Amino acid sequence: MTAPDRYSLPEGVVGLNGPVDKPAPGTLPLRGDLAHIALAQSYLAAHYVIPQPRAVGASPATLKLNMRDDAEDGTTLPAGQAIELLDCAGDWAWITCGPEGPSGYVRLGQLAPVIDA
Repeated sequence: MTAPDRYSLPEGVVGLNGPVDKPAPGTLPLRGDLAHIALAQSYLAAHYVIPQPRAVGASPATLKLNMRDDAEDGTTLPAGQAIELLDCAGDWAWITCGPEGPSGYVRLGQLAPVIDA
């Protein structure tokens, strides 16, 4: 798999020097266990993921800060918005608009269907 053209994969040894401030929930696509591959040179995570291009479905989708329907709301994305799928767990998808965010959780059914070429 290759990363989308708008950012490059890190090369060489990746490491951090000094403390790093933890971003607010719903901003950068970064969790303790997983992060967007474009953040590898700036943030430490157990794993980095190359996102899969997807889109929001026919209705706007409000990002949740946790995988719960009653979780705090984040940004609302318009119908058809291009997004990057980072992780799936049960009926939830962790998505982002790119390495700069925003990020959050939506139900998988809120994403447009994948069309096989």
